[in-house]
Amino acid sequence: MWVFLGTYTPRLDDKGRLTLPAKFRDELRGGCMVTKGQDHCLYVFTREAFTEMATKVAAAPLTSESARAFQRNLFSGTDEQNPDGQGRIAITPELRRYAGLAKDCVVIGAFTRVEIWDAQAWQAYQEQHEDDYAKAQEEVLPGLI
Repeated sequence: MWVFLGTYTPRLDDKGRLTLPAKFRDELRGGCMVTKGQDHCLYVFTREAFTEMATKVAAAPLTSESARAFQRNLFSGTDEQNPDGQGRIAITPELRRYAGLAKDCVVIGAFTRVEIWDAQAWQAYQEQHEDDYAKAQEEVLPGLI
């Protein structure tokens, strides 16, 4: 399993393309799935990771209104991309709108996925949640650190 880590600051070009960090390109070279993430960022998964997650989502009961809504948003908002020779992927206008992407972006490795953020939105998110990091660590890793 590939691990995505780090923070990078690429820019969208005039055609809505984003250059993926060089460290991520080998794993994503065979294609990737770009979808709406939480907190108005975009998630980028390898095809394999997306298929594994999507299979679980698709198994949710159709009798659940929230499951149907999540499935619709996830699957209708996902775009398959193949990075070009320079490691660029095209971000659709709908996904750019959802994430508020203008020019300056932040790309972070989030272990099993890559996240794409508008630079200002990422800065605001960091400022808002910086103090919560220690508390969250205690909840996520009780007694481990």
